[in-house]
Amino acid sequence: MKTENFKQRFFHGKPIERNAIPKNISVVELVDKYFNAYNSARLKEVCQLLSQKMLAGNCTVGMSLTGALTPAGLGGTCIVPLMKAGFVDWIVSTGANIYHDTHFSIGHELHRGKPFVDDTVLRKHGVIRIYDILFDEDVLYSTDKFFRELVKLQEFQKEMGTAELHFQLGKYVAEREKILGIKNMSMLSAAYKYGVPIYTSSPGDSSLGMNIARLEFEGYAARIDVLLDVNETAAIVLEAKQSGKSSGVLILGGGSPKNFMLQTEPQIQEVFGIRESGHDYFLQITDARSDTGGLSGATPSEAVSWGKIDPEKLSDSVVAYLDTTVALPVITSYVLSQCRPRALKKLYYRREELLENLKRSFLKANKRL
Repeated sequence: MKTENFKQRFFHGKPIERNAIPKNISVVELVDKYFNAYNSARLKEVCQLLSQKMLAGNCTVGMSLTGALTPAGLGGTCIVPLMKAGFVDWIVSTGANIYHDTHFSIGHELHRGKPFVDDTVLRKHGVIRIYDILFDEDVLYSTDKFFRELVKLQEFQKEMGTAELHFQLGKYVAEREKILGIKNMSMLSAAYKYGVPIYTSSPGDSSLGMNIARLEFEGYAARIDVLLDVNETAAIVLEAKQSGKSSGVLILGGGSPKNFMLQTEPQIQEVFGIRESGHDYFLQITDARSDTGGLSGATPSEAVSWGKIDPEKLSDSVVAYLDTTVALPVITSYVLSQCRPRALKKLYYRREELLENLKRSFLKANKRL
């Protein structure tokens, strides 16, 4: 191949321009025209792939949440609007994001601040800090009590998965929002209203789980079935692939929720022995490096080796290395502007049906029909 012809293989992208950014530019125009290189270009790819492929088709979209996102307001500003529009069908979150999001729904305030303070002084005066977010320690005590009183109710006195736990809690959080005149819904109340199952991969690793653990000492019977969560999430993904749809993941951060969302495919293929190919789309926002060996920084190509991602769809994978608090508002505004709302899948109400399908597929794969 001649050198000139070879070169042209690398010059298919649009030429980079230097046009001045106009005043009051829309997010869509800003992203499409001015995010030209490095992680701005990766963020553009996330926005475009999400809007043009995942949300344009019948993709079942899972979102994972790590980091202190909801204390920064991202629950109400970004995650709930995406749920309402039908752009997120199921969620795996840290318990902390669910817990802290509820502060707003029961009438508490969190305040902007500075990270350069003396934490020993804050502790002395009962002020809690999440980097540059500050709030009164009574916010924690009040939220603890709120959840404890709910979980004492009769409907919680059984073993249940975290999707059911969060759905039932969402019913009461929605009632409290209504009583207080709070118009911006929490993740829990949105999950209840829109039928979006929210799972917590490590339910004991948060204040919500800690308070349920306390209730055991008080004689209450609420228990969390983590094995049910493993099978329900795998069932969601399997149904999406078997029904001719696609499965995509939008990973915000990394950690346990990322692994829990991606392990659905090894659960289907490796553990259950069901023939499958992996998730079709992989979008991640992270600040974690891949060379430390941690899951948070593991790349889509590494996920292919585990069967988590379909190797034929690796080109539909993007990782943008930046702060989620920067990326998510941009992504949310972009897709809400570019995509029509989708019909709600309301997967919460289909959990038993999907589990039965998973069980049938397992028995068939293992020739035990």
